[in-house]
Amino acid sequence: MGIVAGLDSSPDFTRIVVCDTDTGAVLRQGYAPHPVESPEGGGRPADVDPQAWLLSLGEAAGGGLLEGVQAIGVSAQQNALVPLDGQGATVRPALVGGDRRAQVAAADLIDALGGREAWAQAVGCVPQAAQPVTKLRWLAKNEPDAARRVALLMQAHDWLVWQLLGRPVRRTTDRGGASGTGYWSAATGAYRPDLVELALGHQAALPEVIGPADAAGTTPEGLLISAGTGETMAAAFGLGLGLGDAVVSLGASGSVMAVHPEALVDQTGMITSLADATGMHLPVVTTLNAVRALRGTAELLGLPDLEGLSDLAMKSTPGAHGLVLLPYLEGERTPNLPHTAGTLAGLRRESMKPEHLARAAFEGMLCGLADALDVLRGRGVEVRRVFLLGPAAELPAVQAVAPSLFGAQVVVPQPADYAAIGAARQAAWALGVSQGTLDPRTPPRWQGAVAQILEPGEELAVGQAVRQQYVSVREQTHPGAFRP
Repeated sequence: MGIVAGLDSSPDFTRIVVCDTDTGAVLRQGYAPHPVESPEGGGRPADVDPQAWLLSLGEAAGGGLLEGVQAIGVSAQQNALVPLDGQGATVRPALVGGDRRAQVAAADLIDALGGREAWAQAVGCVPQAAQPVTKLRWLAKNEPDAARRVALLMQAHDWLVWQLLGRPVRRTTDRGGASGTGYWSAATGAYRPDLVELALGHQAALPEVIGPADAAGTTPEGLLISAGTGETMAAAFGLGLGLGDAVVSLGASGSVMAVHPEALVDQTGMITSLADATGMHLPVVTTLNAVRALRGTAELLGLPDLEGLSDLAMKSTPGAHGLVLLPYLEGERTPNLPHTAGTLAGLRRESMKPEHLARAAFEGMLCGLADALDVLRGRGVEVRRVFLLGPAAELPAVQAVAPSLFGAQVVVPQPADYAAIGAARQAAWALGVSQGTLDPRTPPRWQGAVAQILEPGEELAVGQAVRQQYVSVREQTHPGAFRP
């Protein structure tokens, strides 16, 4: 039996899991918050000193947690850009993923290359505020002195791997992390240095993209460090996703991704074509409104929490007595309606009850995500089962509605550190390949996530009727919203 560790450096904390290489069983765990001060007004800071990630890592690994570990995999927050000078020192603090300052820069970049279709063809995604390529444009426009000093670009997991290895001359990343930068194409497997220059104003060195089972290097103590990857890819790997699997993530906004054998180029920009941590692809479709629609409805009804909203919704019936909520409260990205607002339709005397509005909120949120699933299905992506993630996935109203609206088996995994587990699985893969016991094309088989299984069953026809009611209102309100 071997022992490996996976560490996940999220925006707020570091989690470490130590796992058995053969089964994936978690043997011990560590945790530490990131020592980062919140900005004025609260919320997450947009700029973070990367040393804070190292301090948190050291604290999480304290007490001999890594004793006996043979290899480490690193997962980290996506879209965090670490700009370095020619000596490898940070030019400025890292610009992290949730930074919204670059929205104007995103629009500038889209125009500079000739539109959304040109970007989709070039790198499989259209620039958004969070992406590294857009942060480079913001940096060039707002901090030109710092931008001129940038000689090397890394993301969070690249930088952490580099630090663990003692800052070697060779600097690496993986396909998953590279695919989210906006200057690497999952379809071609190559960087687009011209897009770095377009954004930053000059060239910068980029990490070597290594394979899923490759090692980034070995520490002087003989500890193997695997390629690392972004949190999304690590979580998918930790869950054990394969072809036919999709993930619906319920945050304030929502996302739908699925495992697919090839990169998808989407001229509308609704699909972001990411690579996964196994050599496959992860096309992603995002909605701006998921749990925020539930929270808004709970506030409107004077309810203290989502559990209360769920209980109230369960007193209604499928279709909410004709009440339909289009949950476009922050505009919407899928469909592309950035300046629209939400719509409440079907108001009749018998539907004007709190429980029907509560039900309509759940149905509207999940119908919006079903729309996103259909964008993928429409491009040939197979969806046999849907993994439902996020705290809201545990709500009875979500579980009652989701299978029939998605038209597929729904899997609700027990909460666990799936990104850290995925990082550990990657470490076990690289270790096995280095020892000659594993094939570089086949990751180790680990026990799957403990999960609740929900089948659409006899409710499928009812769910499709609810969905059709929603689509009818959407088409009346926003005709042709899903046409290119």
